[in-house]
Amino acid sequence: MDKQLRISLISLSLSTSLGFLLTLALSSGSTEINGMPILAICAILAYAINYVVFIPSFIARTEHYFDLVGSITTITLIVYALAASNERDARSFIVAVLVLIWAARLGSFLFMRAKQTGGDSRFDSVKNRFIPFLSWWSLQGLWVLMNLAGALVILTTQEPESFGAFAVIGICLWVIGFSIEVVADQQKKTFRRDSINDGKFISTGLCAWSRHPNYFGEILLWVGIAVMGLPVLSGWRWVALISPIFVIVLLTKVSGIPILERRADKQWGGDPSYAEYVKSTPILIMKPPSAKLKQRKEMGI
Repeated sequence: MDKQLRISLISLSLSTSLGFLLTLALSSGSTEINGMPILAICAILAYAINYVVFIPSFIARTEHYFDLVGSITTITLIVYALAASNERDARSFIVAVLVLIWAARLGSFLFMRAKQTGGDSRFDSVKNRFIPFLSWWSLQGLWVLMNLAGALVILTTQEPESFGAFAVIGICLWVIGFSIEVVADQQKKTFRRDSINDGKFISTGLCAWSRHPNYFGEILLWVGIAVMGLPVLSGWRWVALISPIFVIVLLTKVSGIPILERRADKQWGGDPSYAEYVKSTPILIMKPPSAKLKQRKEMGI
């Protein structure tokens, strides 16, 4: 057994085991259909959709629909949880709308990016092998479940709470986070489209405030969803707070910032202006640009 297969088997086992344990915890206090917690049904759907789409994707040896399926899975779970629950309230409807907006926007953005670039290099070494490729789809099922933990608890709770301060604060955090993410992605897209910027790094717009403002926005919006859910958490359902923690760890330690930072260091590591940008600009949490960076921008450096 080679190293890739061994790691893939471990990943497959962990993704399903963690999903099962998370489902057990979050199903406590969930509304039910014929004795089956709605949240547990959502968890089954999260994995089932990904496993089903994996089959034609493996046959075609393509990853083009991977990110799109992640969004479709998210939308399916939210719509089902909202429709199946008997305890719908203002909080539930608002959370559902917010998550659906996020899923539709991110899914279309990533899908078009994959089509334009011709693929995703993450899958080059796995899409021709059954177990390694399957492990990625299983991880996506877990990713959806982890991401939506807070939202699903709100949508499936047996004891909804009145719309209060936590809901208002959570909505504000989500709106701010989503706005930052959308604006940052658009600014990067516009920057890269301009041929005059070929081979350059972006240090303008929100990227003058943070090296990764889109990830800051992503984290902030999921924190907002978690804050909205605080009044309905009790017992094992406090485990739902794993959602923003998971997003933070994923983006700062695993697949987001570390990869982009290594890529940037490789491309611009010997550039003094990039070194100054890194020194004066936070890696994640946004703050106003330093005087030196402002001066550089004004001089067009």
